[in-house]
Amino acid sequence: MWDLIRALSDGRYAPHGYCLLWQPGLVWTHVVSDLLIAAAYFSIPIALISFIRRRRDVHFGWMVWLFALFILACGTSHLMQVWNLWHGDYALEGLVKAITAFASVPTAILLWRLIPQALALPSPRQLALANAELEGLVDERDAALARLTTEIAQRERAEEALVQARKIDAIGRLTGGIAHDFNNLLQAITGNLDLIQQRPGDQARVARWAENALKAVDRGTRLTGQLLAFSRTQRLELKPLSVDPMIVGMLDLVRRSIGPAIELHTRLEAGGCRVQADQTQLELALLNLAINARDAMPEGGRLIIATREVSIVDHQELEPGRYVEVAVADTGHGMTEEVRERALDPFFTTKGVGRGTGLGLSMAFGVARQSGGTLLLSSAPGAGTTVTVLLRCVEGESTQPEAAKAVEVAAPPPSPGADVPVMVIDDDDQVRDAITDGLRAIGYTVLPFASGAAALRARADRRPALTVVDFAMPGLNGADIARQIRAEEPGARIVFVSGFADSAAIDQFAGPHTRVLRKPFQSGDLARVVAEMLADQAE
Repeated sequence: MWDLIRALSDGRYAPHGYCLLWQPGLVWTHVVSDLLIAAAYFSIPIALISFIRRRRDVHFGWMVWLFALFILACGTSHLMQVWNLWHGDYALEGLVKAITAFASVPTAILLWRLIPQALALPSPRQLALANAELEGLVDERDAALARLTTEIAQRERAEEALVQARKIDAIGRLTGGIAHDFNNLLQAITGNLDLIQQRPGDQARVARWAENALKAVDRGTRLTGQLLAFSRTQRLELKPLSVDPMIVGMLDLVRRSIGPAIELHTRLEAGGCRVQADQTQLELALLNLAINARDAMPEGGRLIIATREVSIVDHQELEPGRYVEVAVADTGHGMTEEVRERALDPFFTTKGVGRGTGLGLSMAFGVARQSGGTLLLSSAPGAGTTVTVLLRCVEGESTQPEAAKAVEVAAPPPSPGADVPVMVIDDDDQVRDAITDGLRAIGYTVLPFASGAAALRARADRRPALTVVDFAMPGLNGADIARQIRAEEPGARIVFVSGFADSAAIDQFAGPHTRVLRKPFQSGDLARVVAEMLADQAE
């Protein structure tokens, strides 16, 4: 073996140029050809390696590296042929050829094995067809999106039309229900006033007829209060109150309202927890819930009013804390899912026209929300209905602004001590005349005006001790008039009268020199307020 290696490495062999008889043309033909072939072989691996390094995602990269080694060995063998034209290093040339053979055999074997996988690769035509198919799918998707957009727009228009239809239906129900209730009230007022006009000398009957007319007015006041409480435009008179005693005090009214066919049960366990609420509106809300329960049990049943103190930790609408839960449950026919979803909608009712206004639940919900709580509804067909009002427990006095508090008095007002000028500003002739006559009847000097502009001009000649002004008027409204009066006379006494209690607007005038009366009110209420404010002024 060693003899063979020494023989291969022996440099005594004749150079290859000797075989070519050293003919220059033939020798240089071999030299130039082998050098060009070697240069080409050396450039091919460089190109392949550069491609693989830039395209690492090629699946057969390892095969390219093997092929590059094979090409590099082939180029080296051609360099050895040029070298051996003048030298006889055939042993080194044999070694290079052996390396080339070692690289070529596995390269050829692996290349044949890769041919099926290479054939599976898509051709440019196949790629073009696939791209065309993909573009077709994209176009179909775009067309589907366009159709979907159109359908969504049509659905939104249909939903908007449905909402409008429900609004129209609500207005129709409101018109029928409110018109029916107010016609009854107007009939009671008109009938009693007509009797008074026919027999003014019958003092006993006149007093009874007047009382009946005032009761009808009081019912109308509660009805408009429902509307305003439902719409949340009228701020409630929030005061701390205990729920259990309040419910006990109204049980007789509830029993008379639901009738003898329905059993009334109570379970009052709220304890000493007090809530911040408007007692009148809360009582009215609970009474409405009881009447709704009565209507759901036409053949009789059981009504349960229960209270208890609960602790709320995690609630979507309420802050954590202690709450009083007031539950009104009945054993009536219950509600379907569709009715339950719309039960709190404005003016929605399942009763016939003239039998309900649809204000009961929505008004109770408005009262609960304005009192810092909420209302929950649980019902199913045949399983009855439970309406739960949650009110937050509080301590302390009312946080209601002084200017937003209505005055509720029944005692006769004191008579004025002297001829005191009072300015009355109201654009409604009948309201202005009623206020004027009522104040004049007890001794005040009244300066009536139908507009704010005329009243402000008159103040330049004679400044009244107090101004009674309607808050909502065309032109200069009550806020504008009060602002100009206070600019000239910061301590001027002003009484706002308004049927639409825009509390947020009136709050800017809150203070000891401002009071608010909500329409309708009795002449005695106004006289009491005027007397109290003038008494404060005298002090």
